Amino acid sequence: MYDALIIGAGPGGYVAAIKLAQHGKRVAVVEKSFVGGTCTNWGCIPTKALLTSAHLLRSIVEKGAELGVLAENVSFDFSKIRSHMNKVVVASRRGIEYLFKKNGVELINGEAIVESPNSVRVQDKKLEAKHLLIATGSVPTLFPPFNEVPGIWTSDDVFRMERLPESVLIVGGGVIGVELATFFSSLNVKVIVVELLDHILPNEDADAAQLVAKTLKKRGAEIYESSKVTSVQPIENGYSSIIETKEGQLEKTTEKVIVAVGRKPKISDDLKSIGLAIERGIKTDETMLTNLPNIYAVGDVRGQIMLAHVAMYEAVVAAENICGKPTKMDYSAVPSVIFSEPEVASVGVKEKDVDPSTVKVFSYPLMANGRARTMLEKEGFAKFIADAKTGKILGATIVGPYATELIMEATIAVRNGLTAEQLERTIHPHPTLSETLLGAIEGVVDRPIHL
Repeated sequence: MYDALIIGAGPGGYVAAIKLAQHGKRVAVVEKSFVGGTCTNWGCIPTKALLTSAHLLRSIVEKGAELGVLAENVSFDFSKIRSHMNKVVVASRRGIEYLFKKNGVELINGEAIVESPNSVRVQDKKLEAKHLLIATGSVPTLFPPFNEVPGIWTSDDVFRMERLPESVLIVGGGVIGVELATFFSSLNVKVIVVELLDHILPNEDADAAQLVAKTLKKRGAEIYESSKVTSVQPIENGYSSIIETKEGQLEKTTEKVIVAVGRKPKISDDLKSIGLAIERGIKTDETMLTNLPNIYAVGDVRGQIMLAHVAMYEAVVAAENICGKPTKMDYSAVPSVIFSEPEVASVGVKEKDVDPSTVKVFSYPLMANGRARTMLEKEGFAKFIADAKTGKILGATIVGPYATELIMEATIAVRNGLTAEQLERTIHPHPTLSETLLGAIEGVVDRPIHL
C-alpha cells in the first residue's frame, strides 16, 4: 500500500509527489498523458517559448535602428520557432521525470479509475493507498455555437499547428487570448480579438489593459470590447463570424477561429461516483482536504484560481497535511502574470475594487525611469495601493518590461503585511526597473523624488 497515490502529474500532482517523497512517504503518480500537465505541454511553457521568439523579433524590428543595431530584411522561420517550443517542452518533461527518479516517486502510465477512497484501478492493476490526491487539472472551455462547428481551435490546438494561419479571430480577451494575440500579431498574422466585458484583461485595472490594447492595435490587431461572437460559419479556406458590438453587427472572415475563454475542471464520472462534494470543481477546505477524510484535491480541478503556481503551493499544503503537519492555504498574495507587450503583473487588491476613501494609490510612469529610457521603453507604470491609515501595502499593478519578475517585491510586501514606508526605506539598485516600484512607493508615502 502506498502512503499517497496522486492522480495527475501536472504542477499540483508532481510537486505534491516530490514533497511527500522528501518527507519519506511511499508515493506513486498516475498519469495517462505527459508529465507536466497543461502548464508544461499546452500552456505556460510553450506559450512563453513562442512569445520569447516573438519578442526578440519585435525588439529588432521596432528598436533596432534607434539602438544602432542595423539588420536588413529581418524575418522569421516558424518551423524553427516551433522547434524551439517543442525542445523546451520536452526538456521540461524530462526534468520532472528526473525529479521523480531522484526522489523515489513511482510514475505509472495509464488512466486512473477511482473505485473507492482508498483504491484506484489502472488498466488491470489495482492500487491501494492511505491517501489519494486528485490533481487532474482542466480542459479548455468550448460552448455553442463554437462546439457545433468543425475545426474550431482551442488554446491547446495552437501548439499543434504546423504553419501560421494568415488570420485569426480570438474569442476571449483574457490572459490566454491576449497572450495568443500578442504572439500572432508579432508575427504579422491578422488578429481580431472579441471580448464580452468592458475591456480586455477584465480582471486587471483598465489602465493596464489600455496599454496592452494600444500595442496590439499598433501591430494591426482589431479589438472589439463589450462584444460577442453570435455566429460562426465555415467557408472556403476559413470561417465567417458575426460579431455583435456596441455599434452594431459586423461580419469578419478569418482563416482560423480560436476560443480562449478559459478552462473548466476535469472531473471524471468515477470521481463523482465516490461521493466527492463538487461546486464547479472539487470542493476542499483550507488544508486541501475534500469532504472525504483521506482524499485531497489541488490545482485546476478545484475550479478556483487556475494558475500553475497556485496549484504548486496547494500541493505543498496538501503534502504537509498528509504528513501530519497542519498547514492552511493563504490566498492573500497570489501574483498574476501576463506575458503581453507590455507585460502586466499584479497582486493583492486592484484599484477598481477598493473604496478610494480608505486607501492611498500612486502610479509612477515607466518613462520617468532611467533604465527604461536606456531600453527605449516608455509604455508602462508601477502602481501601489496602501491602507490610508496604516500604510500597509494592499496591492500593486506593474506594466512594462519584466513586470512578471518585478511583481515579487510587491507580493512579499502583501503577503507579510509590509508598509509603504518599510519599502521606501529599502535601498533599490540603480539604474534598474525596480526603481519604478520605488517611485510608486515614494508617492504613496509622500512624494516621489524623480517625478
